[in-house]
Amino acid sequence: MRSDPGVEKSLQELERRSAEAGQPVTVQRRAALRALVRHLDHPTAEAIYADVVAELPGVSKATVYRALDNLVELGLARKVHHQDSVTRYDGNSERHHHLVCRGCGRIEDIASDALDALPVPELGRNGFEVHDVFITFQGICRDCRRASRARRRSK
Repeated sequence: MRSDPGVEKSLQELERRSAEAGQPVTVQRRAALRALVRHLDHPTAEAIYADVVAELPGVSKATVYRALDNLVELGLARKVHHQDSVTRYDGNSERHHHLVCRGCGRIEDIASDALDALPVPELGRNGFEVHDVFITFQGICRDCRRASRARRRSK
């Protein structure tokens, strides 16, 4: 879980960006953002909902999902997708990339100046305007590799 200073900074940013967008800062949006930035594990919407309902009993799942969509729209969260997995959310709005384990589905952040410096190809002729680039590396994490070796040894 992330520390409270990170939560406070994110809540201040929510207030600023919501004001710029002319949107209200609801209790549910605040609770969803608090839950999201406290996670380091790229939680699912279900995990965020569980945290929010613990704080706000009676809140609907649809309300939490809409709050998450709003946070993505405001640039305070990202949806992280990878093959054969449910959508996960990332409360780290700083530029970074991801390592994704094909075994267990774990997602880890990776910051890299070298990756950030890669040139983006000109895609204007395709009619596409690039707003952001992030790279996802897929592979097998250390824990899954160890478990695989252990299974092979036990056979």
